Amino acid sequence: MLAGRLRGALGDLAFEVDHVGSTSVPGLAAKDCIDVQVRMRSIDEARDVPLLAAIGFRCRPEPWNRSEVSGGRECRKLVFAPPVGTRSYNVHLREGTGPNARFALLFRDYLRADETARRAWGAFKQRLALSVPDLLDYGQIKAPATEVLMGAAERWAAETGWSAA
Repeated sequence: MLAGRLRGALGDLAFEVDHVGSTSVPGLAAKDCIDVQVRMRSIDEARDVPLLAAIGFRCRPEPWNRSEVSGGRECRKLVFAPPVGTRSYNVHLREGTGPNARFALLFRDYLRADETARRAWGAFKQRLALSVPDLLDYGQIKAPATEVLMGAAERWAAETGWSAA
């Protein structure tokens, strides 16, 4: 349903809609907030914000919701909150061939495939959430641990021939 609404609003600008993040990994501890990645042909804030606003989505104003570093490259993105009164989720628009889109898919697929990594990552996140209630601090502490996790994910991808296709 959500994917259909997003595809309807964005048309052929979007070529894939993916469930990503912790809620996309069965058995992984996660906040009750779904992350959806829309792989776009390009990101254009002046074009994309009105298209999603027309169906009730609100562009998140924080600066970290406009770009992120992935694979050593700064990547454009836009993050949207859902219409008021609906279930909690974040919609991440990313350029479909960018390293940040690949990162989200590799994170998901690696943790789906490796039970030991999934259990360890879940335990880490739960301990961190209990001890660091501030969302900005939580993210800054989680970032270096995510790099370690993704190093293992990259090795797994190379060993298994994983692709973000």
